[in-house]
Amino acid sequence: MSNLKESWQDFIIERKNNVAHVREPILESWQRCLDDGIDPLKKSVKRILSSKEFERVLELHQPFIHLSTPYMNNLYAFVKDSGFVISLVDNNGVILKIIGDQGVKEKLYRGSFVEGADWSESSAGTNAIGTALYEATPMQVYSYEHFCRFAQVATCSCAPIRDVNNHVIGAINLTGYDNRVTSHTLGMAVASAYAIQNALIMDKAQESIKLADTYKTIVFDSINQGVLATDSNGIINHLNSTARTMLGISPDVACLNKSIFTLIPTSNDSLAGLIRNLRFVADEEITVNTRKGAFKYNVTSHCIKNVEGFCGNDGIVLIMDELKRVRKMIRKMSGAMASISFDNLIGGNAKYQKTIHIAKKAAQSDSTVLLLGESGTGKDVIAQAIHNHSDRHQGPFVAINCGAIPRELIGSELFGYVEGAFTGARKGGNVGKFELADGGTIFLDEIGDMPLEMQTHLLRVLEEKKLTRIGGQDVIPIDVRIIVATNRDLSEEVKQNRFRQDLFYRLNVITIHLVPLRDRKDDIPDLIEFFYNQLIGTMNRTRYAIPKAYIDILSNYDFPGNIRELQNIIERSINLSSDGQLDPAYLPEEVFPIRPNGTPDSPTFSMSFEEFEEKKLMTLINSHDGNLSKVAKDLGIARSTLYRKLDKYGVSKKFVK
Repeated sequence: MSNLKESWQDFIIERKNNVAHVREPILESWQRCLDDGIDPLKKSVKRILSSKEFERVLELHQPFIHLSTPYMNNLYAFVKDSGFVISLVDNNGVILKIIGDQGVKEKLYRGSFVEGADWSESSAGTNAIGTALYEATPMQVYSYEHFCRFAQVATCSCAPIRDVNNHVIGAINLTGYDNRVTSHTLGMAVASAYAIQNALIMDKAQESIKLADTYKTIVFDSINQGVLATDSNGIINHLNSTARTMLGISPDVACLNKSIFTLIPTSNDSLAGLIRNLRFVADEEITVNTRKGAFKYNVTSHCIKNVEGFCGNDGIVLIMDELKRVRKMIRKMSGAMASISFDNLIGGNAKYQKTIHIAKKAAQSDSTVLLLGESGTGKDVIAQAIHNHSDRHQGPFVAINCGAIPRELIGSELFGYVEGAFTGARKGGNVGKFELADGGTIFLDEIGDMPLEMQTHLLRVLEEKKLTRIGGQDVIPIDVRIIVATNRDLSEEVKQNRFRQDLFYRLNVITIHLVPLRDRKDDIPDLIEFFYNQLIGTMNRTRYAIPKAYIDILSNYDFPGNIRELQNIIERSINLSSDGQLDPAYLPEEVFPIRPNGTPDSPTFSMSFEEFEEKKLMTLINSHDGNLSKVAKDLGIARSTLYRKLDKYGVSKKFVK
C-alpha cells in the first residue's frame, strides 16, 4: 500500500514516472484525469445534482431502480454489518440509490458519496464507478488508486449493467474500507450485475409477451366473428368479445381456464361434439343454447395441432358467425340488391303512369303483389322499384325465375335443404332464397311455371311466415315481402288445374297489369333516347343525334318482345354500325321489311318513314305491274299486311291486281 501511495504522489503530485506498482488501467485513467485538469487535492466530486435535477433523473430511471432494488438487497444481505454499502448508478455515473450500514454511509457522505452525486471520471477522477463505466468492464479500485485524495479512504468494486441490446445503462457498486475488501468483493458485484441484466431480459420478454397478448386481444376483439379456443375438455384458452356476446356470457364474467359448459347451458350436444371429438367442420350450421335463448351459428373449426403435426389433445378453435351476417355477405356477393327506383322508369303514357301510381301505392304496404304482363314489359323493373320505394329498401332483394330452374331443384333453391337431404346435397346443407331474402323482398318471376307440389309449400310459407328446409325438421321464421310475376293467365291456369286456386287467391292481393309497348308507343322516342345513351356509354362509342327516320320506323312497330326487344334492337344497331350511329339500315328485317336501295348515308334517310314507305310501295307496285302477291313477296310480308298499308296511304285497289 505504501508503494502505491508513493507512486500516486510521484506521478500525480510531483509528475515523476514512478508507476512500477500501478496497474495499467489505473495508470491510463490517471493520465486521462491529468489531461482533463482534474484537481487531485479537491475535497469532493465536481458535481452533485440539485433536488429538481435528481428528481428528473430518478423519474427517468424508475423502472431500472425498481427492478434492481431486490438484487441490491440480496447482495447487502451477504455483506451486512461488514462495513459495506451498495450503490446503483446510471450510465452517467450519477448515484441513484444507496443501501448499506448507516455508519459507513455517514462517513462516506463526507466524501460526497451520496445519492445524486456524479462519480464519473470527469467529476470524481479515477474511481471504480467512473472507470468501470468508461472502460465498460468490471473494475475494482483500491485506496491510493483513486486519483482524488478525498476518495482514497475506501475501496470500490463496480460492475457495469447492460440492457437487452448490450448497451451499458448503469452499474452496481460495493464500497467499503480498504481493509475489508477482498478479490471476492468484485465477483459479488459482477454476479449481481449479471442477475440484474437477466432480470432486464426477462422483464423485456414479459413486456413483449404482454404487448403481444394485448395486441392479440385487440385484434381478436376487432373481428366481427366469434373466436373460441378450448382444450378437448372445453376449458377456455381464448374467447373474444364477439364470442361472449354470441354465447350470452357477460363481459364481467371471468372465462379463461373455465369450462365453456359451466358458462352456457349443458344441453349443447352439437357444440360439445365438436369440442370433445376435435372434429373439423367448415361452414356448418349448428344450434347453440345460451342463457338468452337458442341461436343458429355458422361454425368452422380448426384443431390445435401438436408438435408431431397431428390433431392431438391440445384442443380446438371455433370460428362462429351469425347466420344473418353470413347471409348478408352472400347477398352482397351474389348481387341480391335492387338497383332500380321509380325515378329510373321512362314513360309519360297515361296507361303506364297509372301502372306506376298503383305500384307506388303497393310499395307502402307489405301485401303480396302480383305483376301480370307479357314477356319483356319490365315486370322485374317494377318489382325492384316497389322494393326500393318500400320500408324494406335497406334489406335484400332476391329475384328468382321459377321457369328457369329444373323442376326437381326449385324446392331446394327456394327453401334450402339440410345435409343428406338427397344425393349430392352439400355438406352442411344450403340456405334457400327465402332465408337470404329475410328482412327484404323476394321476387318470384314466372310463378305460373312453379310445379304444383312446390305451390303447396309456398302457400304454407305465405300463410305461416315460416319454412322448413328440404329434409329438415327445424322451423325457421322468416320476414319476407313477396312479389310474384307471370305472363300467363293464372285464372285460366286454375281452371286447367295447373295452378292452385287457394294460392292464386293468396297471391292476388294487389294485382298490377303492365302495359305492352304497342299500347304506349308515345313512349318509344324517350325509350330509344334512354337506351341509346345508356348503351353508348357502356360500349364506349361516339354519340350522335338519333335520325327521325329511325324513330319513326320503330314507333310504327308493334314490338311483340316489348321493351326488352326495343333495347336489343338498339344494341344491335350500335354494334353493327361503325361509329355508333343509329341508322335504319341496321334494323332487323321484322322491324323494317321495306329497305332503300341506297347506301346508309343516302339522302333517302332524310325523309320520314311514312314518306319512304309510301314511295317504296308505289315503286314496287309499278315494277310488278300491280301484282300484289309479288309485292308482298318482295317485302316479306303477308298480303293482309300489305292491304292495311295500301289503305293507310289511300292506294285504290282498282289500280292493282
